Amino acid sequence: MRMPREIAVHVPWLVMHHIVMMWQMPNLSRNRQDPVLVALGAAIKRTRLEKEISQERLALLAEVDRSYVGRVERGDNNVAILTLMRIAKALDISIAELMREAKL
Repeated sequence: MRMPREIAVHVPWLVMHHIVMMWQMPNLSRNRQDPVLVALGAAIKRTRLEKEISQERLALLAEVDRSYVGRVERGDNNVAILTLMRIAKALDISIAELMREAKL
């Protein structure tokens, strides 16, 4: 049985839309607003602002979504170490320096 043309044309779009929507769902940490995450996020934000980098630019350089950068800066996401490495590299700072800035 063949799929009707009007459905066949839209299937790739529907599949892609579903995939995109999954990627855009916030992945809020169970530890949301933990003082450690808030301190790290504030350090990332201070460093980003000192270097006059927008969230959009930082996201592009670190290869993450802009909304993810915002969630990390607010302490809503428990950032993975590999992502933290990319963010630190994009800010031209070491993870150790970020931790010192966050007083962690």
